[in-house]
Amino acid sequence: MRFLQVISGWINRHFSNEEAIYLVVFLVVVFLALVTIGDVLAPVLTGLVLAFLLQGLVKRLEAWHIPPRLAVYLTYVIFLGALTALVLFVLPLLIQQLGALQEALPNIARRLQELIQDLPEMAPGFISAEQVNLWLGMAAGEVGSLSRTLLNTVVTQLPGVVGLMIYLVLVPISVFFFLKDREQLMGFMLSLLPGERRLLNSVGVEMNQQLANYVRGKFTEIIIVGSVTFVVFEILGLNYAALLGVLVGLSVLVPYVGAAVVTVPVALVAVFQFGWTWEMGTVMIAYAIIQTVDGNVLVPLLFSEANDLHPIAIIVAVLAFGGLWGFWGIFFAIPLATLVKAVFNAWPSAQREAMLPPDLAQPGPASADSGGPASLS
Repeated sequence: MRFLQVISGWINRHFSNEEAIYLVVFLVVVFLALVTIGDVLAPVLTGLVLAFLLQGLVKRLEAWHIPPRLAVYLTYVIFLGALTALVLFVLPLLIQQLGALQEALPNIARRLQELIQDLPEMAPGFISAEQVNLWLGMAAGEVGSLSRTLLNTVVTQLPGVVGLMIYLVLVPISVFFFLKDREQLMGFMLSLLPGERRLLNSVGVEMNQQLANYVRGKFTEIIIVGSVTFVVFEILGLNYAALLGVLVGLSVLVPYVGAAVVTVPVALVAVFQFGWTWEMGTVMIAYAIIQTVDGNVLVPLLFSEANDLHPIAIIVAVLAFGGLWGFWGIFFAIPLATLVKAVFNAWPSAQREAMLPPDLAQPGPASADSGGPASLS
């Protein structure tokens, strides 16, 4: 009986406010929609994310006294130009280097064998010939497995050309209408929410600030780090510079772990190509400089708002949301973790309601530009 009283008291304490029920229902509906039909809606959701990214450019053009409608059209033209360059130049280069990597795998295996066979001479007394033979057998199996995986991936993804064409058609259309009809879409979304939504506004304000800062900053960081890495590796003559540039750029999505993980393929390619030489050392020094500048200069410049999340919370969020939604789950892991934190901080209780700011203490309808839960800006 005491247990039931404790449970009843907890429910009454945390769910007595009807806005808490609205928030729970809203989050559950969105989560179920993403889990059940997220793959079907992927082109539209991708268009929504890109429209969110481009909204910053629209506002920048409007700040230069360009009419809003013209700012939207100019932004969309820039987006189409970037998408065309990606399809015509970047993707073919990546596919070409991926094919070259597959063809080079046997040579990589032989080079790996040579490097491992030299280890007993380089570290006598620590590494034996038996260990070397064991490592060679494991390496041969892994390289063969990787080669078969690459081949099977290319074969099985051929039907995905149709899906790629669907993306190339639906994503630009979605981006255009999300940009052009933003106000109407915001009004419709807000009309579905309760008229008095202090809790939703509190969560929405924090999430809008975090998303605007994180998503646009992270996208910019990926482009800058990936492009600089490609140019530097190309100048140094490193093979597969485009593939490595993409990997290094995407590695910034996973703080603390991404850079360490991507160091392995960068080092392996450098060792296979140059051996234990000064050229290999130059590549690794350049890579270390890129990572240092990214972490100590670029990140503070791009991210004006701190997410204030513990590193363990970030790693758990990346693993959890990445397991659910793949790339997009990793991309939005930190904002989603921030959402959980914002909901916890804004959840109604006697102590928290007493600490709410005055502008959130009085319930009232939010406009489409108030930065509420449905804001894209």
